[in-house]
Amino acid sequence: MSAGPRNPKRPRLYYGWYVIGAMFFMSLVGVGPRQGLGLFFDRWTEEFGVSISMLSFMVAAGWLVNGISHPFIGNLTDRYGGRIVMSVSMVVVGVGSFLLGVSHNLWMLSLVYVLLVSVGIAGILFVPASALASRWFKRQRGAAISVLTSGASVGGMLMVPFMAYMLDIANWRTTWMVVGGMLLISSPMLWFVLRNSPREFDLWPDGDDGPADELAATSATGLGRQGPLAVDHWQTAYRSSPIWMLTFGYIVCGITTGSIAVHFVPYAISEEISVKTAALAFALLNLINLAAVLTTGIISDRMLRKNLLTVVYGVRGLAFLALVVLPPGIGLWVFAIVGGASWLASVPQVGALTAEIYGIQRAGTLNGMLTLVHQVGGALAVFGAGLIFDLSGSYESFFIIAAATLIFASLISWVLRERAYSVRFIEADGQSDLMAEKA
Repeated sequence: MSAGPRNPKRPRLYYGWYVIGAMFFMSLVGVGPRQGLGLFFDRWTEEFGVSISMLSFMVAAGWLVNGISHPFIGNLTDRYGGRIVMSVSMVVVGVGSFLLGVSHNLWMLSLVYVLLVSVGIAGILFVPASALASRWFKRQRGAAISVLTSGASVGGMLMVPFMAYMLDIANWRTTWMVVGGMLLISSPMLWFVLRNSPREFDLWPDGDDGPADELAATSATGLGRQGPLAVDHWQTAYRSSPIWMLTFGYIVCGITTGSIAVHFVPYAISEEISVKTAALAFALLNLINLAAVLTTGIISDRMLRKNLLTVVYGVRGLAFLALVVLPPGIGLWVFAIVGGASWLASVPQVGALTAEIYGIQRAGTLNGMLTLVHQVGGALAVFGAGLIFDLSGSYESFFIIAAATLIFASLISWVLRERAYSVRFIEADGQSDLMAEKA
C-alpha cells in the first residue's frame, strides 16, 4: 500500500538552514551589548564617579530583568512564533544601545540598559531561537541549535574587540551609537528570512521526505511521537525531576558566564593587564568556543546530551581554578583556552534536551523559565563578584565559589536519565522494534 505522495516542493537546500543562518547573524551582532559592558567600566567609574560594585549592581539588575522577561518572551514565541518576537526585539536592543550613547548620567544609563537593552536581549539570545530551531529540525536539532548559538561566539570574537577598538579611536558614546545602528539595520533581514515553521513551505523537519497526507495531519503542532514527559502545559514539567536537574545546572551556568562576561576585563585591569590584552583573550575564548559549540552540537546528535553537559560544566570548573592557582598573566590565557572549550556549549544541549524530553509545543516557555534562573544566577554573580572585589580587592574568592558550583552541576547532569525520557531514544527503540517485526 502506498504511503502517499512525496512532497513535490522540497528545495535543493533546506530552508531551515537559511533560518539558522539569519539567527546566527542575529546572535553575532546582538551579543555585543551583553558581552562588551566590561570594556566601559573604567570610563564610567571615572565619568560618573561610581564604584565597580555600583556598576555591577546596574548590570545585575539588567540581568535580573532580562531573566524575568524570558518566560514571557518564550510564551509569546509559542503563541505567535519567533519571527515577530526576534525582529521586534532586535529593534528594541538597537534603540536601547543607541540611547546608551546619549545617556548623560548614571540614572539614564541604568534605565536604558535595564528596561530596553536587557528586555530586548531576551528576545534574541537564545530562547526564541532555540524554540524556532526545534521546529525546523529534529534529527539534526543539536547541530542546528549549535550553529545559531555559535553566532554569539563569533560575536564575542569580533564585536568585543571591535568595541574596544572604537573605544580607543573615538569614545564610549560613539561606540554605543555605532553598535545601535548595526542592530537596527539587522532587524529587517530577520523579518524577511525567518519563518515560524517548515509547514509554511509544506516541508518536514530536517528537509526529510514524508507522506503529504501525514504532513497535513501533523501541521497543527508539528509534533510526531512524543516522550513520556511531554507536556501541554509548561507547569506540568515541574512535577518531574529532569527539569529540576536542568534548572540547577543552568543556574550555575548563569553564575559562571554572567560574572566573566562582565568582570573579565575589570579582573584583568586589577591585575595590571591592559584592556586590549583582555579583549584579545576574550576574543580567543570565543574563537575556541566557536569550534567547541559546533563540535559538541554535532556530536550530541549521536550520543547522550547529558554526558556532554557533564563534561562542559566540569571543564569550565577547571578554567576557573586556573585563575586561582596560576599567575594572572598566564591564568588569563589558560582560562580563555580551557573556558572557551565549554563557554556556550551548554546552551544547545539544554535547549535540545528540553524539547526532546518535554516536547516542542511548550519548548519556548520552558526554555524561557530555564533562562530566567540562568539570568537570576548571573545577576547575583555579577553583583556578588563586584562586591567581593570592592571588599577584598581581589576576585579570587569568587572564582573558588564558581569552580565548586560547576563541579556540583557536572555531577547533577551525569545522573539525568536522558535515555528513559528523551523522544530521540524512544523513537530509536520503536524503529528497532518495527524492524524486528518485519524481519
